[in-house]
Formats: sequence, C-alpha cells, structure tokens
Amino acid sequence: MKVKLILAYDGSAFMGSQVQTTTAQTVMGTLERTLRNLGIHESPVASGRTDRDVHATRQVVHLTLPPFWSDLGRLRALLNHHLPSALHVRRIDRVDENFHARYGARRRTYRYVISTQTPNPFEARFVTFVPTFDPQSVRDAMRLFEGEHDFTHFMKTGSDTQSALRRIYQTRCYRHKGYHVLLFEGNGFLRSQIRLMVGFLLQISEGLLTPQMLQEQLTCKQVYSRALAPAQGLYLCRIGY
Repeated sequence: MKVKLILAYDGSAFMGSQVQTTTAQTVMGTLERTLRNLGIHESPVASGRTDRDVHATRQVVHLTLPPFWSDLGRLRALLNHHLPSALHVRRIDRVDENFHARYGARRRTYRYVISTQTPNPFEARFVTFVPTFDPQSVRDAMRLFEGEHDFTHFMKTGSDTQSALRRIYQTRCYRHKGYHVLLFEGNGFLRSQIRLMVGFLLQISEGLLTPQMLQEQLTCKQVYSRALAPAQGLYLCRIGY
C-alpha cells in the first residue's frame, strides 16, 4: 500500500531535510530510522529539500508500506511516539500507486515570518527580527517576482539544476498576529531562492536598494545583492498536486 505522510518539523533541530553521509541528524534520516524500527525498510521520498534551520508545516513524503501495516492510525501514533518532538506526522493517507511526492508536485508555497519586536530567545529559532519594516514597499516589490523568470541571480551558487526558469503564481505580504508574513507560491524554487529574494526585499524595505534594481537583477542585467535572509523565518507550508 502506497501512502502519503504530511510532516511538520522544527528545522533548527536538524542539519537539513535530506539524508546525508556526514550526519544522521536530518529530517529524512530520522524518519527513515524510525520507520525501520517499525519494520518499514523502504526509504521515504519527500516533495523537496529544505535547508538547515528551515521549517515545514506540511512537507509531503511518500512510501510503500509492507502488507502487515494496514492500520494507518496506529502507524501514525507509533511514529509520533518514537520520533523526536521536533518532527511530527500530521497525517497518513493512502494514495494511488502513481503518486509521487516530488515529481507530482505542481505548486509549492512558502511563508517567511518577520518581527519588528525586540528580539527574544523564545522566538529566535522561528522568526527573523528586523528593526524596521516597510510593508508597502515590500508588497509593491514582491509583485515583480510574479510570472516566469530566469532566477539565475536568485539561486545559491553551485546549484545542480538544468534550468533557472521558475514561475511564481502569487506573492503576498500581510500582517498576522503582530508578525509580517511574506508568501510565495510557485511551480518550484531553486536552492536558497526564497532567502535571496527576501534578502533583496529587506534591503528595499530599508531603502538600501530599489525596485528598479530588483527588476534589473531579475532580468539578469546586473547583480546588486546576493544577501541571504536568515533561514529561521522560512517555512514550507503547502504542496499542491
């Protein structure tokens, strides 16, 4: 039986999401070990990777269960009992045999959470603190990202991708419970793309860069900034199929 798992995790507790040879402390590595302890030896496949300190509220993973695992409610309960508190299985649902968490994904949505309050240790792992924030200038500049663009200058150097073309369907900048939230929904994102975009937007908010500069970098005419926004404010929050 093929199933889909919806995961939530605190990225600060892991060295990224993907299995690595240099550390066991990754999201997928931790999940894989726990599955093996329950007699499930197939490696789970995620919708995509998240970097160290990046969180997820609805990461999607698929795998095929052995025949003796038919009670999905019991499996979810046992997984959550054995997994560390920083990783939680929200749902397990049966899916069609053709379902693929990564290749079947059509839309990915991320949120970036910003606070202008005095920094405090209780939120330091989950939001990005900035002294000032101009929501209107950020909102206007974010719209330039919408549509299909060559994001060559908004991806981490050394990325192993064949094309930097990506389409962003919508962007939003809104307030929620005292936080500023930036939302990006696209057909896919390059490595560190959102952190580079947010890094540029934060400099526009400060008056250090302009929307015209953003337009020029987006059209690959000139590079003005490759500053990464901190990872702590970034959340993978939805995968659309």
